[in-house]
Amino acid sequence: MWRHAAILCAAALALSGCSNSASPPAGTQTPANASRSYNATASVGDFLTITVDPSAATMSYKNLSNGDSGTVPYTLNADGSYALNDPQGNLIAAYEVPNYAMVIQAAKTGPNRDTPSLVTAVDAGQISMATFGGKAYNYMQFRTAAGGVEVGSVAIGATGLATNSSYWPYGALTAVNGGQSAFHAGTIDLTQAQEDTSGTFLTVPNGSETDYIFGTANGVFAVDTPQGAILGMGKAPTKDFDPASAGSYVAIYYQKTGASTGAGNVESGTPGLGSATVTVTSAGDITITDAQGAVMAQGTLTAIADASYLTGAPGQLSDPCDGVFTVRVTIGGVQQDLFVSFLNQSAIFSSFSAALPSAAGETYDYFYGVGLKAQ
Repeated sequence: MWRHAAILCAAALALSGCSNSASPPAGTQTPANASRSYNATASVGDFLTITVDPSAATMSYKNLSNGDSGTVPYTLNADGSYALNDPQGNLIAAYEVPNYAMVIQAAKTGPNRDTPSLVTAVDAGQISMATFGGKAYNYMQFRTAAGGVEVGSVAIGATGLATNSSYWPYGALTAVNGGQSAFHAGTIDLTQAQEDTSGTFLTVPNGSETDYIFGTANGVFAVDTPQGAILGMGKAPTKDFDPASAGSYVAIYYQKTGASTGAGNVESGTPGLGSATVTVTSAGDITITDAQGAVMAQGTLTAIADASYLTGAPGQLSDPCDGVFTVRVTIGGVQQDLFVSFLNQSAIFSSFSAALPSAAGETYDYFYGVGLKAQ
């Protein structure tokens, strides 16, 4: 279910090639003091354009989904992140690899401008259907409801018709209580995609709303849907962890604790935003710690292809998602599933935790984020 394929479209944040190199993509180098433009997707389902002006030390944004906009002064922290002084209290903090990608904490997104979310941005550039048609990608979807996270793969035909297979951790709870399965497969119709006059993004009808596909000519693209952000990655050449991905990543994350889903699929719980450090060894051992040093997740990365609970049997993932890794840990009856993928200078991660087996009405926790390799 590209989380409910009937209402969602596309793959996302797929970076060209499958290399885990720490070098930025070719052709993205521009003078350090030049303005930089990004397109962005917020996990609450907002599409934004962002401009960073180093000479004025400001970050300007326009939210095309809810009409919000602003110009935010910034200062640089010692770790290279941005301290933002948004007079509207929306953008809180950010981290950027110039002319490549940016992650931002936002406090006032969504249709009512009152929802915190993670904003993931990529360098703005030209895109067309030919950029991703005829290719296959892994992806993670980030949401602020419906269990928050999903992981899977999508194969996009040359004409825009696509098929997908995914694992939805929240479904492991609903299936226990007679609800939907944790595994889904479906088709997605992207044949109605239209190029915007700017040439930097495509629009796809999504009922009465719109999905946005955007990226650059070298293969970087992302998709924003009203239901959240879909972040996709080019498939790796093998299932094995690449030691070149080892290192330290500065990350920004969204989390929700004590969540539960009630009538009308309304999700309760306590949302929050934070910064984290993702440390990965050459052997594939990963530790994610928050700003206070508390461990959020820890373990040894296992290729999805080697996780028998995810793939290899009928009804599970139909694609091994080479390049995506997982860690499953159970402590005190609570099972945590962590998913991680690496691409160029980035690490994308998501986690879902719940007591299993679960009784109806039990709560769950999740978090997800994007880390950029420390500069």
